[in-house]
Amino acid sequence: MGKEAKDTNKESIIEKELLDRENIFSTQINELINQAQEAYKKAYAPYSQYQVGAAVLWESGQIVAGCNVENASYGLTSCAERNSIFQGVFLGERKIKAIAIAVPTDAFPSPCGACRQVIREFAQDCLVILVNGKGQKKTTSLKELLPESFGPEFL
Repeated sequence: MGKEAKDTNKESIIEKELLDRENIFSTQINELINQAQEAYKKAYAPYSQYQVGAAVLWESGQIVAGCNVENASYGLTSCAERNSIFQGVFLGERKIKAIAIAVPTDAFPSPCGACRQVIREFAQDCLVILVNGKGQKKTTSLKELLPESFGPEFL
């Protein structure tokens, strides 16, 4: 079995386990992806031209989307993942079940280290769906992206 086939099989296993454990329905996944794709169209990315959209499925079933917002002082740029999470927290949400991250490019997106840690604040593990501009998706988990993580339960 080639590396690509093994990766695809691993993605399927991760996705099935998390969908079952978190009681997530395919209709919710489709809506999550759709909202992330719509969100990147609203991104403010005049410097990098790299538009990113994210949508978070919260434990309540609510989906909250966000986009990246760049700043001339690069360190003040805010990623789509964090914007969608912070908006959800403002709305009273506290537990992430899944997150979709979408970009209009051919390459798949990947959350930065800061975003991985912010996701971890609201989930010990969750489904992470990466979507490229061709509509192809790659699934992984927070535990895959941030192994042996540090979270609020350690404080």
